[in-house]
Amino acid sequence: MAHRIFQTPFAAVYPHYLAKAERKGHTKAEVDEVIRWLTGYDQHGLDRAVAEQTDFETFFAEAPALNPNAPLITGLICGIRVEEIDDPLMQRIRWMDKLVDEVARGKKMTSILRA
Repeated sequence: MAHRIFQTPFAAVYPHYLAKAERKGHTKAEVDEVIRWLTGYDQHGLDRAVAEQTDFETFFAEAPALNPNAPLITGLICGIRVEEIDDPLMQRIRWMDKLVDEVARGKKMTSILRA
């Protein structure tokens, strides 16, 4: 059975990503940058996914190009190691969560983007 988050609109979670970063003094532009880096969406495509209430499954299925360095995203999110998640879609969602967490924590963008 598919996890409930897969059918959740990306637009339902996106404001929480922004709020998390903004509470810590970071910007929408920074959050958007890491999401675009991960998914290959341009800003227009990202804005459209939000406006059209695209669910996470479709959001990642239609992502132009998952970043080849995405597997370098490691660590804990909700007590689970992202590199050990078996389901590819859940892993991508958790990668995005991890990137937003790193923005909120003030990690340098070059580190976040695995440069």
